[in-house]
Amino acid sequence: MISIRKLLGGRWSSAARLDDKTVIITGANTGIGKETARDLAHRGARLILACRDAEKAEAAKKEITEDSGNQNVVVMKLDLSDTKSIRDFAELINKEEKQINILINNAGIMMCPYSKTADGFEMQFGVNHLGHFLLTYLLMDLIKRSAPARIVNVSSTAHTWGAINLDDINSEKSYDAKKAYGQSKLANILYTRSLAKRLEGTGVTAYSLHPGVVQSELWRHLSTPLQLAVKVFSPFTKTAVQGAQTSIYCAVEPELEKESGGYYSDCAPASCARSARDDEMAQNLWDLSCQMLGIAWD
Repeated sequence: MISIRKLLGGRWSSAARLDDKTVIITGANTGIGKETARDLAHRGARLILACRDAEKAEAAKKEITEDSGNQNVVVMKLDLSDTKSIRDFAELINKEEKQINILINNAGIMMCPYSKTADGFEMQFGVNHLGHFLLTYLLMDLIKRSAPARIVNVSSTAHTWGAINLDDINSEKSYDAKKAYGQSKLANILYTRSLAKRLEGTGVTAYSLHPGVVQSELWRHLSTPLQLAVKVFSPFTKTAVQGAQTSIYCAVEPELEKESGGYYSDCAPASCARSARDDEMAQNLWDLSCQMLGIAWD
C-alpha cells in the first residue's frame, strides 16, 4: 500500500499547530534545517534560527517569513564548534525567552578532513555530539519549565559506520573521517536514550532520527569521485523537504507525547544497531561528555 506521505510527494501530513510555542533549530540556514523551520513557521511557531553563518541565516529568515507569512522568526549566532559561543547563546536565550517548547539539534558536519574545535575536540564529535550536548544542558531548566516540551536529535543510519572509542574519542591516534562521523551519529542516539531516562516524569521527551540520504551541503567534504557518485544516485535520494519530514514528525506528532528515547526514520519508529542500544556505553559516553565539557549533569 502506498503511504499518504508518498502520495503527498514525501511530505508528512498533519494539521497540528504550534501557535504560542517557541522552537530553536540549530543549523537552520540550509538543507533539512531550513525546511524544518519553514514547515514549523507555517504552523505558527516562534522560531529561533541558531546558526554559525549569520548572513546565510538572515537570507533563510527572509525566505521563510515571506513564504509562511510568519514574522516571528529570529536569527541568533551559534557556533557549535566553540563552547564559548554555545554558552553565550544559551545565556541570551535564558535571559530573553520565556519558554523553549521544542529544541531541534539539527546542525552537523560530515566526513571532513581532520581538525579540532576551539576547545580541542575532534570536529565531528565536537560539533555533532558535544556541542548539542552542552547546548541542551544549558537550556534544560528553561525547557523543563516549558513542559510539555521536546528535544529532537538528528542522527543518521551512519551510526552503523563507527563505534564509541572511549580511549581515543578525539581520533588522535588514528583518524578515519567516515568512522569518526559514524561515532558522532552513534553518540546522538546513545545520548538520546540516556536523556530520555533522566527526563522521565518531567514532561520533556527526547527523540533521535535518521532523515534519509538527503541532497544537502553535508556532502561537501567528500572526495570528487564520491561527490560524482552522489550525483549519479541523486534520483534515489531525498530532497531537503523530504529529508525534513521525520524531524517535523518528531517535533509535532501528538501521539509521540507518550513516547521518549526512540529512534525514527520515515516518520515511524525504526530499528537501530545493537551498539545504539547499549545502555552501559550510553552511560560511559554521558560521563565522558560531562568530563570533557567540565559540567556535572546527573
